[in-house]
This record gives sequence, C-alpha cells and structure tokens, in this order.
Amino acid sequence: MATYNNDVSRTFGEYLLIPGLTTKQCIPSNVSLKTPLVKYKNCESSAIELKIPFVSAIMQSVSGPELAIALAQNGGLSFIYTSQPIDTQADMVRKVKKFKAGFVTSDSNLTPEHTLADVVKLVEETNHSTIGVTHDGTPNGKLLGIITNRDYRTEKDPPGLKVKEFMTPFDKLIVGKSGISLSEANQILWENKLNTLPIIDADRHLVYFVFRKDYNNHRTNPDELSDGTKKLLVGAGINTHDYQERVPALVDAGVDVMCIDSSDGYSEWQHDTLQWIKSKYDTPVGGGNVVDAEGFRYLVDAGADFVKVGIGGGSICITREQKGIGRGQATALIDVVQERNKYLKDTGIYIPICSDGSIVHDYHMALALAMGADFLMMGRYFARFDESPSKVMRIGNNYVKEYWGEGSNRAQNWQRYESGESTSLKFEEGVDSYVPYAGTLKDNLSLTLGKIKSTMCSCGCITINELQANAKITLVSSTSIVEGGAHDVILKEQT
Repeated sequence: MATYNNDVSRTFGEYLLIPGLTTKQCIPSNVSLKTPLVKYKNCESSAIELKIPFVSAIMQSVSGPELAIALAQNGGLSFIYTSQPIDTQADMVRKVKKFKAGFVTSDSNLTPEHTLADVVKLVEETNHSTIGVTHDGTPNGKLLGIITNRDYRTEKDPPGLKVKEFMTPFDKLIVGKSGISLSEANQILWENKLNTLPIIDADRHLVYFVFRKDYNNHRTNPDELSDGTKKLLVGAGINTHDYQERVPALVDAGVDVMCIDSSDGYSEWQHDTLQWIKSKYDTPVGGGNVVDAEGFRYLVDAGADFVKVGIGGGSICITREQKGIGRGQATALIDVVQERNKYLKDTGIYIPICSDGSIVHDYHMALALAMGADFLMMGRYFARFDESPSKVMRIGNNYVKEYWGEGSNRAQNWQRYESGESTSLKFEEGVDSYVPYAGTLKDNLSLTLGKIKSTMCSCGCITINELQANAKITLVSSTSIVEGGAHDVILKEQT
C-alpha cells in the first residue's frame, strides 16, 4: 500500500522567528552574509563562496547576461537559462566572463585597411567602444593603433574612410608591457588620465587591454563575486537530454558552476547526467529539485555539489495544481536539512542546500536561511528589475515586466520535464504573467539585504552559520498572521 506522511506540509508564511539576545556586536555593519555554494570537506572551505545568499532562477525571463553581471557585481550569482540553443547560452556565459576581467583579451579588432563602415558594424555587434587595430585584425596581432568613439563621427565622416586615417596610431599611445601587475596598470591609467591601456609583449603584439571603468566598477561594487583574475563568476543551467553537447560548450566558455534544471530531480536521468559530468570535468554541478531526504541522498551519492529544494512553490509554478506533486517549502527544507546534517556527521562532507521557491516576503528569506538553506534561488524577485531580459510595459496605470514559467508553453522547455522522451509539452506546469516593475537590482537588493541583516541582529546572530545554529522558530496560527499586519485601523492611503 502507499506510504503516508501525516505531518502537515507547511510553508514559510506559517512561521516566525523569535528574537534572541541582541548583543552590542549585533549591528548590521557587522553582519556577514557569506555562504558556501558548493560542497566541501569539514574544516575546509568551499571552492566558491557567495558574498550574499542569492542566486537567480534558471529562467528565460530572469537570468540573462545583464542580470548575471549585475548580481555578480553585488555578490550573488546567476544561472544563465538553458532553454535556448547551446551556442547562444555559451555566448551569454562568455559575455559575463569578459565584462570585467582586469586584463581583457581584445575580441573587437580590425586592420588599418578596414573602413568606418566596418567599425560601425563591429560596434553594433559587440557593443564595445574600444577596437584594437592590429596588422592582421586578430586579438594578438602587432598593435598599430586603437579606435574609440572619440576618433570618428558617423554623421560627418564617410563610411568608406579607412581605419588608418582616423585611428589613434601606436606612436601616440601609452602602453604597458606584458608582465605588469593590475595595480601597476591601473596606476598608469590614473597618472595619464587614460580610459584604456593596451598591454603589449616584447614584439609589440597586443596581449590585453586594461580599462579605467573596470577599476571604477570594483570600487563601486566591493562585494563583487569574481575569481583570481578579476573575472565575474557565472553559472549556467543544463538539462538531462543534451548535456553531452551542452556541458563541453559551457566549460569552454568559462562557466564556473552548473545546475541541472528540472522540475523533479529524483530521477535516474539526473543521476546519469551527474555521473557523466563528474567523470569528465572538474566544474561543479548542482542537482535538484527534491523535497525529501531520499531525493537529497540520491543526488548527493550521484555527485551533486549542491542540492536544490522545492517543487511547486514558485509564484508562476502550477505543478501541484496540475499533477498533485510537491510539498510545502518549509517542510521540504527542514526534512532535507536534517538529512544534510546527518550526511555531514557520517562523511565529514558539507553539502550546501539551495531553497528554490515560495519566497513571498523578504522575511521569508531570513526564515529559509534560519531553517538551514545556504542560499536562495529566486525568479519573481529578480524578474522585476531593469536587468532582467523582459521589457518594461505599461498596463493601465502600472508599470510591469513580463514573467513566465519554464513550465509554460511560452518557454517551450520540454527538456525540463524528465519523461525520458523528447516530445513537446503535453500540459503546462507554469503560467505567463506580469510582475510589478521595481527599478534597478542594486537599489532593491540593498533594501532587502538590510532587512535580512536587521532580522539576524534581532535573533542575536551576525553570520548565517550562527543563525542556523541559534535561531528560534515558532509556528503561527492564521489569526496571528492577520495580527502581524496592520489591522483595526483606517490606513490614510485608503481615505
């Protein structure tokens, strides 16, 4: 007969945090939101640590390169969506990796014999304002000059004008020599009031560019998530159907971490995908989604570097409605965390847990962390911002952005639903919707993180580890939920 679990399946809105002792050390400026992204041995540290416990969902309407750049600049990480051709997803990863690298390989180059029309076309294709002029038009050819948008005027200069006639020639350039440190290169930029510094080798071949804007970006975003070469970190979603072609392309593009995008991760297809990747690549990969201890253990034994928890709780997800499959997010998270802690005790290996879905209010984020999640994957939250892929629209008197689920027909993402067959979606598990437009990621993120830090201070905690170890959590009744908001008054905005 069927196995019955008679425990009530609960979500975040049914819980509150009870205050702990707020010491004099518990002030927001002392709070650290650093958290591990991938598994590590006890007493060691994770190979990738997020500065903030946020990653963006693997969704067409959320995680494009612009949002990936903005989130990484602020300490989080995006997983570029997988429901697109392999080459375009790889190109998005490259765009993030090349955005800020300190020493940047030039991928916009021409020869002196090219024309202004070629320059305009290249700028339109790449959106780059600096072009290297080399003897053969390659990134590492002999440097003959550079072109910036200050060197030409499209409204007055003829399209056939040769590059050699308006470029800034080599003898007028200030350059750095190969082997120079990034700090030395930045010093040359500042001393000479330059925007761009070409780096050349002993034979005058172009090696890199260093840009003044990268230095300014770093100062503006001190919590950026980057590697040892100052390249921003970026993740990518994969599926269990074309992974043998997709994964090599993403690794070649420089992806830092991958995650299998699936509505149900407790499957042999996901097991096989994890095993294949682990046998061939060192790039970490997460698995999911699961909602209980069995699913967690299955993916970990298959090699998952983190596990994603949550089925049916997203604002645009209708899996529970359509299939009767899922579990309340809080209950699922508590169950998986208990198994994770048991796994740590048995093996000495810590597996980070990602809570995916069911975040309605900012305080739900603090609750999820207190319940044991190491980081949160969110779609609706990020879809509202300027940096998400969809356009701002006006519906009536409201400004909105489109937001659709990967389980909707619009996404055409049948690969996410592991039936073992390559067919179109038979029915939808997601909806097509709008979310209120909210402005820039940075401004909104600052407010949200401020709330989380304040909540942690009220709990007497200044790290996520402390919150997970010491938080006191209570169930609340439906009446007390009502009590928690404004009640028994007439709000001025309604009069």
